[in-house]
Amino acid sequence: MHSQLARTLRDMGHHVTLMSDGCGFMDTQRSIDITRRKGIVGGAWLAARCYGPLHKFMRGNDIVALQDTHFMPLRTKRLRYFFERLRGENGAVFLTAASTDSYYVKECLNHDSSLHYNEFRVGNNLTEFSLSNKEWLDGWQCDELTAYNDYIYQHVDGVVTALYEYQLATLRNLPPEKVEYGGIPIDTESLKPYAIPGNPDCVNIFLGRHKRRMLEKGTDILEQAARVVCDRHPGKVHLEIVEDRPYAEYINLMAKSHIVLDQIYSYSPATNAMIAMSRGLAAASGGEPEFYDFIGERENRPIINVTPDLDRTIEILDGVASAPEKLKARGEASRRFVVRHNEATVVAERFLNFWRRRLASK
Repeated sequence: MHSQLARTLRDMGHHVTLMSDGCGFMDTQRSIDITRRKGIVGGAWLAARCYGPLHKFMRGNDIVALQDTHFMPLRTKRLRYFFERLRGENGAVFLTAASTDSYYVKECLNHDSSLHYNEFRVGNNLTEFSLSNKEWLDGWQCDELTAYNDYIYQHVDGVVTALYEYQLATLRNLPPEKVEYGGIPIDTESLKPYAIPGNPDCVNIFLGRHKRRMLEKGTDILEQAARVVCDRHPGKVHLEIVEDRPYAEYINLMAKSHIVLDQIYSYSPATNAMIAMSRGLAAASGGEPEFYDFIGERENRPIINVTPDLDRTIEILDGVASAPEKLKARGEASRRFVVRHNEATVVAERFLNFWRRRLASK
C-alpha cells in the first residue's frame, strides 16, 4: 500500500523516501531496505543502522507516515525511542491504519461491534484462526502491547484508515477530527483490464494466497467451496491455486482467470481483490452493504460477497459460475468501481488533504 502511495505522490511532484522490508517474499518497491537479519543480533543490527547511516533519512521531513504501529521489526522499547525521534525531528507523524494492532483486535473481539464476523470471531464464537493462534492473540491484548498501542495512537498527529473495518476500530478510540478514511491506492493506469469473453466455455477461478495466512483470510474455506463448484460442473469450471509469489509476478498470473477469490472474513475488499477488479475481473471478497454505504456507493456494487458460511459461499460461487455470460459485465463494473473509489491519485489526494488539514491545526 505505501509502496504504491509513494510512487503516486512522486508522480504528483512530492519527494518521498520509503523505508520498508518489502513485505517479505512480495518484494515490493522501496527506497531503503530495512529487512531484519535473522538471528538474535538481527534487531541490534537494524537498530544500529537506524541510529547511524539511516538516520539522515528520518529527519527533516514535512510528513512521516507509519504503515503500522510496529513500523519496523524491532521491540516496542526501541520502536518507542525511534517514534519519539521521528516526532521531534519532523513536521508531523501520521499513522496509516492498515494492519492488525491492539485496537483492531479489540474491535474484532467486541461483541457490541457492528462487525458481526471477522478473522477472530464469527458471531459469539472464536474462529479457528483465533483458537489456533491463542498465544499470538493474547499477545496483542497484553499490557505491554496495549500500552504501546495507546501511546502511538495518542501521540500521532492523525490516522488515515485503509478499510472500513479499521475506520470502525479507530473511531472507537480517537476523536473524529483525528481520523480520515483514505482507502487503498490502486494504479489503474498500469493495471490494464483483461477482456473476459462474453460467454466463456470454462470459468476459470483463481485463488492466490499467502500459505501461512490461510486461516486468517479464510482461503481454506474458499478452496473447499471452489472445489465443490468445480465438481458440480466438470469441464466447465477450473480452479487454479497460486501461493507466496512476488508481487510483480503475482499480478500477471491472474491474467487468464475470470473470478479471483480473495478472503471471506472482511466487510470490504482489500488490495488483492482490488487489483483483480482493476484488471476487469470478478472478485469474491468482502462486499457488505455497510461498506458500500460507508463509501457512498449506491448503485455499482459488483463484489461477489462471500462470508464465513461454507454452504452459503458454495451457493454464491456456484450461482456466479453458472452464469458465465454475466461475468464480462461484472468485470467491467468492477473496473469502474476501483477507478472511482481507489484510483491511486484519488486516494493520494485524500491523504494529502487530511495531512494538510492536520498540519494547519497544529
